[in-house]
Amino acid sequence: MVSTCARDTPHPRNRQGPPATTRTGHVTPDYEIPPAQAGKLLVELTAIVARACAVIRTLSAASVSHRLKPDQSPVTAADEASEAEILQGLARLLPGVPVVSEEMAGAKAPPALGRSFVMVDPLDGTKEFLAGSDQFTVNLAIVTGGVPIAGIVAAPNRGQLWRGIVGDKAERLRLLPEGADQPQPIRTRRWPSPGAVAAVSRSHLDPNTVAFLDRLSPITRQPSGSAIKFCQIAEGAIDVYPRLATTCEWDVAAGHALVVAAGGIVTSPQGTALPYGRVAENFRVPAFIAWGDPAKAASVAS
Repeated sequence: MVSTCARDTPHPRNRQGPPATTRTGHVTPDYEIPPAQAGKLLVELTAIVARACAVIRTLSAASVSHRLKPDQSPVTAADEASEAEILQGLARLLPGVPVVSEEMAGAKAPPALGRSFVMVDPLDGTKEFLAGSDQFTVNLAIVTGGVPIAGIVAAPNRGQLWRGIVGDKAERLRLLPEGADQPQPIRTRRWPSPGAVAAVSRSHLDPNTVAFLDRLSPITRQPSGSAIKFCQIAEGAIDVYPRLATTCEWDVAAGHALVVAAGGIVTSPQGTALPYGRVAENFRVPAFIAWGDPAKAASVAS
């Protein structure tokens, strides 16, 4: 069993979180998905994510029971059904490519993830789902060489999907049961002064993040759930999303790729790159800041 990141705590070594697993069966750790191939895969990956969203929509939050994982975060039948749909689709589309996913327990990670793997959060924002909110997402990223090169974030209850390929494009689409249509190009915006807006977590606003935002004042704080915050940056509605407490790679990877594809940047608080696929660190991300304007990020980090 692969132990995972200590979710939502300022100090990652204090405790461990829920089990994350890789897809069982034969894997090819040295397989690489070239960035140029990511574009060809994006439509098929979008269809996989769309089908997972359709599965989630068939399950009413009011009728779905939940249990608490070791980190006290909830997991539901919707999380597990979405994950099963995604893993099945990936097994057909990318046989042999390692997959790191959040919910399924009992499998061992390969000795090394290799150059390329897929990272999945089948239902990001389970608390929001249970509350009947539209602030939850399905996240999928392709990671090559420790860098997210493509990402898809879909919001089932909003009927929206965002996707991006680093170095190519970012777009917002209408979510359909078997895919998405009506693509609209999206782009981050320059830092407005005044008028900057920060996305903050609806349920995990930690003291370090509050202190960081105080240093950026004046700035408007807009609460939002799950990976939707990355999407808001990518489409130019939000300027910065700081998360200065520990979270997990699958919470960040898809949104990271989307923001970068739209012209933004995602770094550590010190301005350094975020590596992905860190099995030894249990897939923990100690902290990150997503910026719409890389120039503003550089000025704050300097």
